[in-house]
Amino acid sequence: MTTVMHLNGARREVEAHGQRFLLDILRNELGLKGSHYGCGEGNCGACMVLVDEVPVHACNTPLWSVAGKRVVTVEGLAGHPAGVRLQRAFVEHGAAQCGYCTSGMLVAAAGLLARQASPDGAEIRAHMARNLCRCGSHLRVIRAIGAAAADRGAGGGQ
Repeated sequence: MTTVMHLNGARREVEAHGQRFLLDILRNELGLKGSHYGCGEGNCGACMVLVDEVPVHACNTPLWSVAGKRVVTVEGLAGHPAGVRLQRAFVEHGAAQCGYCTSGMLVAAAGLLARQASPDGAEIRAHMARNLCRCGSHLRVIRAIGAAAADRGAGGGQ
């Protein structure tokens, strides 16, 4: 089966069974290794991608469900309105320790800022509850997302 999606701004045709999971396709067919396999059950967020600006767990998203949709992985965040601001803020706030969960956190945060330009701390925490970090960098992540949101108003980019 051929599935057509818009991946990181480019039209992509994927020849694969529609029931295969998006994470498998991204990593093994398309060579995009930024989204990580964590729990395999949609509980940890390491595999998070944006589908039409909504953060989804790629580990349990079937390929057929993204047909005709816009998919953004961590590799595509440089072209996302909030992507560069978030990447800069994560570095400035030390929001990554081992880095395994970071790609999913960046993608989830981009989804939040696409939907809500100026979330408060409680809204950020609630949105990021689907992303787990075993290293304990959650507080730095929350601060980084808040800084990226504030940076928008200070001429910090798109």
